[in-house]
Amino acid sequence: MRHLTLRVMEITLASSLLNFVRLVKTHPGWLKQQSHDRRIRRFTGLHCPIMRQRSRFTAEIEKTTMKNNYAAQTIKLVASLLWLIAVILTLPQMSQAIGFRTPNQDPAAVARGNAFAATADNPSAIYYNPAGITQLKGHNIQIGVQNYLGINTHYQSATTGQESDTDFEVIPSPQLYYTYTPDDSAFSFGLGLYAPFGLGVKWPENSGFRSIAIESRLECLTLNPVIAWKIHPTLSIAVGPNIHYSRIKITRGLLTASDNLEFEGDDIGYGFNAGILWQPHEQWSFGANYHSASRINYKGTTTYDLFAASANTKATVDFPQIVTAGISFRPNTNWNIEFDVDYTDWNTLNTINLKGTSAIFGTDLPLQLDWHESWLLELGVTRYLNDGWFVSAGYFYCGETAPSSTYTPAIPDTLQHVGSFGIGHQTDKWQWVVTGQLSVSEKRNVTTSQASPFTGESANGTYQMIVPTISFSLARKF
Repeated sequence: MRHLTLRVMEITLASSLLNFVRLVKTHPGWLKQQSHDRRIRRFTGLHCPIMRQRSRFTAEIEKTTMKNNYAAQTIKLVASLLWLIAVILTLPQMSQAIGFRTPNQDPAAVARGNAFAATADNPSAIYYNPAGITQLKGHNIQIGVQNYLGINTHYQSATTGQESDTDFEVIPSPQLYYTYTPDDSAFSFGLGLYAPFGLGVKWPENSGFRSIAIESRLECLTLNPVIAWKIHPTLSIAVGPNIHYSRIKITRGLLTASDNLEFEGDDIGYGFNAGILWQPHEQWSFGANYHSASRINYKGTTTYDLFAASANTKATVDFPQIVTAGISFRPNTNWNIEFDVDYTDWNTLNTINLKGTSAIFGTDLPLQLDWHESWLLELGVTRYLNDGWFVSAGYFYCGETAPSSTYTPAIPDTLQHVGSFGIGHQTDKWQWVVTGQLSVSEKRNVTTSQASPFTGESANGTYQMIVPTISFSLARKF
């Protein structure tokens, strides 16, 4: 089923792009068509009433035809995009430490170790630094997908030496970006659809800590319109709202070796992002990006099979604010070297209470996390070659987020070293990028995890993650 879903997603992505290409190619000047028609009518009807009548008649036919064709193409495009959104919502999500944040949102940026805030020169700037979309002229659309080739976490018990591994999954994470800058305008507009947070972990039943974690899934899809303003030829700013749709599923044991407690819920949350891009010199560029905190109040149902009971449940999760700042150095037109610092404020994520589970257990069940901030140090370099070819390489470092005392295998968290390499090609109209990434964590030794009061199981032991990915994007300029 997962392979079928991925195939449908690929067909939908291609269909969305082709519909958009047909729309723009068929009506490249639709934004200015009415004023253009008026100018033609005035010109052709200046000296001849018959010509004026003929021009009006011809223009009316052309106008009607254009409206019908444009409406049909628009319906196809909107339908394709809505279907794409539906497909994205059916996809499993991933966790790659960094809490449950997923910073990989564009293959070109991933190839550079996500050091992209001070470059931001393709439509994914909507995520990395929306001020960068003022660098893009006309219409630009980009589709992409990041394929996680397994979130492979290995565990070894500190007491028994027993080893366990998470289930293998190939998890696609698609992105869609569109930008538009009118001719001779200081303003640019963009719309992004991406998944900035995600979690997908499943442990075997005999892991040794099933009463703490069996399966955890969190999906978050963000719709992000933005507007950017080029205040000065060297300075741009941008801002836009974030509309998050998210759903969550948590499965674990509780009292025995075979029971199952499960909570499922979903909700919508809101936030915003903003960016600034300053290039005081052709060799130097500075960028900063801010994603606000947001709150999602998940509403759903908790079921517990041992008691054959269920309860309406609410759980509030505070998603973090994120601040990124970077500096790009371009010694000449062939090189772009960038270093970014990225801060994620997980301090707001303390204890998540499953409100309503008191109807089953007499008290609401808590999930204590007590996370702290995490830092990403990102370094990337791009070498521009002849005939539109370019190659990039990058590295980023990510520290731990969860303290040992409240560590949970439901959200594996380790210190990570992430390397990447990508290759791409650009023409006047098209650009494609293919990137490979490998994340290898250091072994984390958890020694102070709190044991379950019912089963005595704890999360103490060593954890290590290896996560390979491959991503691809295709962009078109109009």
